[in-house]
Amino acid sequence: MLTISAEINRYLETSQIDLKEEKTKYREERIIKYAPLVKYVADRLAIRMPSHISKDDMTSAGIIGLFDAVENFDSNRGIKFETYAFYRIRGAVLDEMRKLDWIPRSIRKDIQQIEEAITAVRKKLGRDPEDHEVAEWLGVSIESYFKMINKAFGVNLLSLDEPMMGSYVTVVNKMESKTPSPFDELGRNELKEVIADALSKLPEKERMVVSLYYYDELTLKEIAKVMKLTESRISQIHTKAIISLRAKLKTYFGS
Repeated sequence: MLTISAEINRYLETSQIDLKEEKTKYREERIIKYAPLVKYVADRLAIRMPSHISKDDMTSAGIIGLFDAVENFDSNRGIKFETYAFYRIRGAVLDEMRKLDWIPRSIRKDIQQIEEAITAVRKKLGRDPEDHEVAEWLGVSIESYFKMINKAFGVNLLSLDEPMMGSYVTVVNKMESKTPSPFDELGRNELKEVIADALSKLPEKERMVVSLYYYDELTLKEIAKVMKLTESRISQIHTKAIISLRAKLKTYFGS
């Protein structure tokens, strides 16, 4: 005859087996259901990456991000799994791209110099500078300036998986909080206003390219057809706009 203690132990062991099987089944179902989200994120990011970046590598990183999302999702945090998984997948892909260092240090340096030049000329003139004014400030020809711009293709405005300014907290982690504080909401609204204001002051072509690229999610090739320009010219306009916006955001953050 089994003792009560033995019965309890047997029940607990059986329960643990059932719980483990149920958890494994739950994970598998979620991974299968949301696998297309990995492809979606990889496809959208691939459009914004240089051609030598393998989409297979991006997809592999995205799958790891999905596994991580399934393992760590907490429904008590008040956000949908799909939203949480999207940012985990995207963050995993961007982390992998950083490891590959697909933007060389020399190009990062050029981007920083252009941002600093835009900020300095804007402060001096009290308006957004023209291309030739930025080139003059940098001490390079307009042709060399455009070459610097062309090489910087792929630079991001803001990365949602990077630490927020002055903090180790990432945007993804901020999303995980149960209830954002009024100060969090105020900061987001203020940032939206800064970005909206910066966008409104871009030259018309740059504003249109940014709108079609990020809001309508058209590819550079599709935008080129809409605006009747070459794809390389659209790429140049897009990069100029992003670097200009980055400069304004850095001024806003005081960095």
